Amino acid sequence: MRVLAAMSGGVDSAVAAALAVDAGHDVTGVHLALSPDRQTLRSGARGCCSVEDAHDARRVADELGIPFYVWDLADRFREDVVEDFVAEYAAGRTPNPCLRCNEKIKFTAVLDRARALGFDAVVTGHHARLADGELRRSVDAGKDQSYVLGVLTPEQLAAAMFPLGGMTKDRVREIAAERGFAVATKADSHDICFIPDGDTRGFLARKLGSRPGPLVDAATGATVGEHDGTYGFTVGQRRGLGVSVGDQQPRYVLGIEPVSRTVTIGTADLAGVDEITTAAATWTGAVPALPLRAQVQLRAHGEPVACEVGAGDDGGLVIRVDAVQRGVAAGQSAVLYEPDAERGDRVLGQAAIRTSSRRRGAVGREVLAD
Repeated sequence: MRVLAAMSGGVDSAVAAALAVDAGHDVTGVHLALSPDRQTLRSGARGCCSVEDAHDARRVADELGIPFYVWDLADRFREDVVEDFVAEYAAGRTPNPCLRCNEKIKFTAVLDRARALGFDAVVTGHHARLADGELRRSVDAGKDQSYVLGVLTPEQLAAAMFPLGGMTKDRVREIAAERGFAVATKADSHDICFIPDGDTRGFLARKLGSRPGPLVDAATGATVGEHDGTYGFTVGQRRGLGVSVGDQQPRYVLGIEPVSRTVTIGTADLAGVDEITTAAATWTGAVPALPLRAQVQLRAHGEPVACEVGAGDDGGLVIRVDAVQRGVAAGQSAVLYEPDAERGDRVLGQAAIRTSSRRRGAVGREVLAD
């Protein structure tokens, strides 16, 4: 096939491109310039899309003997990912920018352009598997990225290639070293790529300004502190609340109300939920009949939990989990997997979380947020 390899400048995308070449495909490399200031060098594992990353990607392409281009998608990235990120926090929700980037940039903007140029597929360095058109977890559970790919449609998956899903990250680095790639030991990027200093609260404060409001204790209704902006909090958060309540019990963020600028906090016994409503779902394959049994993963690094999935409003879902959960934040993605042990690594689809609550009389093991 004629394949476009998205090359970030890291070891994963370098090896993915190399494996596509080895498989006999006609491969062209492309580096996505997503930052408006690409002359800024990355700092260790923080940041991306720097001039250093572009040069690393080009060196690998030269060693593979494939054509290489840089596509400037900074404006599209700013509109679809960065501005969405800020708007979601301003609305009291907690977005996942990696999921949004996969949805809007890598598998919409890039795939659309690739198809227009006559490419058959886009190959990336994501740690996930495609088997008979079905999206599955990576064999390396610690590096699995199926959660942030759960938003992809069957049409997008049909034009995607994930060569790394069947191997561990250690093996990826071994392959890079065997080929003499300089990126073999390059640090993985982490945190939010467009916030290279890792200070999300500071980034949002610069974008949204000071928006002070009260911290209210759920048990008493009393104001126990003040904050500079609801965007500094996420549901389930325990650290960094900046308050000390008389009983000395740990407090968690239970709710965020951006209009009144109120952040509600409470003790652990008030933090658990077992019913979640979502926005309209997207499915990686045929739309399943509801209700159904499934596993649901509620955070990028969360553990899956068994659940019952039913139809909600406006194409959304109602998800009732078997074990009470904490840290279920609006704006995050509820990614559904098959329920049984044999096929439990298959992604069914996903939907953005709208609300979460505790059903009367619900019992079960509580699960802490990350």
